[in-house]
Amino acid sequence: MSGKHYKGHEVSCCIKYFIFGFNIIFWLLGVAFLGIGLWAWSEKGVLSNISSITDLGGFDPVWLFLVVGGVMFILGFAGCIGALRENTFLLKFFSVFLGIIFFLELTAGILAFVFKDWIKDQLNFFINNNIRAYRDDIDLQNLIDFTQEYWECCGAFGADDWNLNIYFNCTDLNPSREKCGVPFSCCTKDPAEDVINTQCGYDVRAKTDSEQKTFIYVKGCVPQFEKWLQDNLTVVAGIFIGIALLQIFGICLSQNLVSDIEAVRATLTH
Repeated sequence: MSGKHYKGHEVSCCIKYFIFGFNIIFWLLGVAFLGIGLWAWSEKGVLSNISSITDLGGFDPVWLFLVVGGVMFILGFAGCIGALRENTFLLKFFSVFLGIIFFLELTAGILAFVFKDWIKDQLNFFINNNIRAYRDDIDLQNLIDFTQEYWECCGAFGADDWNLNIYFNCTDLNPSREKCGVPFSCCTKDPAEDVINTQCGYDVRAKTDSEQKTFIYVKGCVPQFEKWLQDNLTVVAGIFIGIALLQIFGICLSQNLVSDIEAVRATLTH
């Protein structure tokens, strides 16, 4: 039997341990992402009150860690154990799952290109919806502040979008000290200041448009994101193409390993 084994097909050790090594790293990263997400929910008391998951009106950034971590965990586990134990079911599951992700990414990219105006409207709706929930969740608040500081923007299409938030709107019935203001992340930065002035946006929208430009960013985050995307199109396209090639490479390697395993098993049974 051993003679037939060596004369026939053999499982490639290079492919086997390359898939195993790559996926064990992928699996550990998935565990880390899931751990961070669960820790964040634990700190916010979500794990002790599961029903509070639906209470937040905006987007909870923790979901990003949990979903990405879950996908990485499942893929990494299937690829790692499938390669190590030469389990064709897990390897096929790995390649099919990876193929579905690749197809979804490709579909999303095509739809985003074809329906650019619709995507722009959805992005506007998404940002405005999260502006309403700005004070409801610390993680969401940090995400919005980071976005506005990084792209030097304020609101979806301008500072007046902050009228959607109950703390920042300019209505006469608003008792908040932040009335007619914006978050500090909308404020233009003074390089000479070492300490962030978190009250820099107070009452700023009560000023004229020309005065506002001195204190805050007046451009919206949607047009600023579009500008950033155009300026960095080559880099963004390169990253997406690189990820796509890695996925195709992973699918081909796993299928190659499955073929080798099945060929060896067929040889041993005859």
